[in-house]
Amino acid sequence: MKALVLAGGSGTRLRPFSYSMPKQLIPIANEPVLGHVLRSVRDTGVTEVGLIVGTRRSEIEAVLGDGTRYGVRLTYLPQDAPLGLAHTVSVARDFLGDDDFVMYLGDNVLPDGVVDIAREFTASRPAAQVVVQKVADPRAFGVAELGPGGEVLRLVEKPREPRSDLALIGVYFFTPAVHEAVAAIRPSARGELEITDAIQWLVASGAEVRASAYEGYWKDTGNVEDVLACNRHLLDGVVARNDGEVDPDSVLVGAVRVEQGARVLRSRIEGPAIIGAGTVVADSEIGPYTAVGRGCVVVGSGLADSIALDRASITGVHGLKGSLIGRSAMVGTSGRGADHHRLVVGDHARVEVAA
Repeated sequence: MKALVLAGGSGTRLRPFSYSMPKQLIPIANEPVLGHVLRSVRDTGVTEVGLIVGTRRSEIEAVLGDGTRYGVRLTYLPQDAPLGLAHTVSVARDFLGDDDFVMYLGDNVLPDGVVDIAREFTASRPAAQVVVQKVADPRAFGVAELGPGGEVLRLVEKPREPRSDLALIGVYFFTPAVHEAVAAIRPSARGELEITDAIQWLVASGAEVRASAYEGYWKDTGNVEDVLACNRHLLDGVVARNDGEVDPDSVLVGAVRVEQGARVLRSRIEGPAIIGAGTVVADSEIGPYTAVGRGCVVVGSGLADSIALDRASITGVHGLKGSLIGRSAMVGTSGRGADHHRLVVGDHARVEVAA
């Protein structure tokens, strides 16, 4: 079996970050979203991965390389325009050949993995097997209507009146039968080849299409709130480790990971938290659920429930909470008083807040 990972989306809901970096590279617990995806794919036993990329290929390739770091072999597959999920299957036709494959959206994080579902698919090999989860409001998702044996009867994209609460969560398993389905469908009203239409074509043609429920944590990291929520969840799994330098005047409480080359001086850090390699934290308080990237500088500041991307600088700012600070951004003070701040700051920005 092979894998097809989709990383060509533009990420409009994550602006300003997606202007200067692919949304799939935003770090969650100091690991790019695509890193979490590739590890989940590898855990199913799949090592041959085709990665659909758009105009940001060079940035993604600079981070992921050939995939060795994640235990996979990457083949980059350019998609000239975002013409739909089913269109990516056509783009990847030569790479996929006649192999079964798992298709995985590159901005979805499923930390509990889909190993058991992959085994189900391999054992029974239906034409397609979708992964679903119950959601409170199915109207925002593709929805699966199932028969009594778990077979898919109908798929509906963003229904106004859902007949099921089972949402498609962006992981699909296919046999080569899907290629005929993709060739048979036509673009939807929004001009895209929808993967739900291809799967529905299989259902209508009498092919076996099944659904498996994913019971673990799932987050589509498409906006700032979801990125921070996912960061909190993954940081709950952090194990305390100090590979850097923590001076005697500093206090680490709970699960705090200080990476190689990081320095913590006269500061208090309460976990779960990660301090990235080469970062300096001085005269500061870092609260729970905070991930500070590599090469950052945090001086005389307070930060909690937040993400600071690589090389960010935060100086003299207390009360930062629920914030997302971009790469090489500089956050400082303007000299006026305040007791709480929330910032969403893109790459290379400079911001001054009340001291």
